[in-house]
Amino acid sequence: MNRSVDYIVIGGGIAGAAAAYALSETGAVIQLERESAIGYHSTGRSAAQLSVGQGTAVKRALAAASRAFFFDPPAGFADHPLIAPRSSLAVAGPGQQAALDAACDAAQQDDPEFRKLAAQEALALCPMLRPETVIGGLYTSSVFALDVHALLHGYVRAARARGAQLVSDAEVTGLEHRDGAWQVTTKAGRFSAAIVVNAAGAWADVIAEMAGVAPLGLTPKRRTVIGFEAPAGFDLAAMPSLRDLETNFYCNSEAGMLMASPADETPTAPCDAQPEEIDIAIAADRVQLATLFDVSRIAYSRAGLRTFVGDEMFFCGYAPDADGFFWHAGLGGSGIGTSPAMSRVVAALAHREDLPAELAAFGLTAADFAPHRG
Repeated sequence: MNRSVDYIVIGGGIAGAAAAYALSETGAVIQLERESAIGYHSTGRSAAQLSVGQGTAVKRALAAASRAFFFDPPAGFADHPLIAPRSSLAVAGPGQQAALDAACDAAQQDDPEFRKLAAQEALALCPMLRPETVIGGLYTSSVFALDVHALLHGYVRAARARGAQLVSDAEVTGLEHRDGAWQVTTKAGRFSAAIVVNAAGAWADVIAEMAGVAPLGLTPKRRTVIGFEAPAGFDLAAMPSLRDLETNFYCNSEAGMLMASPADETPTAPCDAQPEEIDIAIAADRVQLATLFDVSRIAYSRAGLRTFVGDEMFFCGYAPDADGFFWHAGLGGSGIGTSPAMSRVVAALAHREDLPAELAAFGLTAADFAPHRG
């Protein structure tokens, strides 16, 4: 296979799929995925939710700018809703009153529905908390669970309807800029495009170095998740998304069970991440220290990579040292909940245009995403 298009998007996760969706509106797109199925790595191992009150200012703005898409996607994008209500409770422990006050003040700047709870209010919302570990909490009802599978495949389906092509089993083995175009060699054939979009997640620096482009210094970090049965009669639907104030663990409902993570961020090389026994044990221990849940029998475990640069910076834009090489990387576990807004960032910056007014209204600028900044 040897084909020339306007854009080659490298990566079949949510970042690549959203980019291909946006760019296919104005040009011919080929999306390359190194595995046999899209979303195999980070995206397919995520249980995402939308909250505008967490993360950096840029992440919060992107999440807020994405809300409308999740609630009202384009016609035919998905067969069922992309989003479902899920409240959130961050629990403060002994000695954390000042931290709780500060967290509440910060969260309310972006979402006034966040409110501070007394200990008894927090325990009423989640009776499985250990009372001795709770002095209060930070609560909001404006957190929403996202259907990751429907979102990912919605982007792919919509891009295909515009003529985009997804090629799987297409690990990139070479990139060369020649005669004004990028020649991309893969295990599925060779492809050519004026613009290459590097949305390869944990492998984005590897792709850059292959192309002779200066890397960003991306750090993939492993995160572990375990699943276990809820107590008999426990109402999973009524349980808020639970975490401690410093996010040393979190616990949600997932597919009829309880899911928990120690919120680990272990630096690692790009790989097919697998859970480590120590992280599984830490996850179970932290849940049992904070709650009355029995985690003695773990039904499943998994791990995925979340890729960061510095202070959780997003990167989107042309590399300063290579014509037509476009970065879309560093999403650090926030790529799913910000993907509608980020797809519009990609489209604008790839066309060398200002961000659209609906994004600028949230205080976002092209400078927020410039590669090799700060």
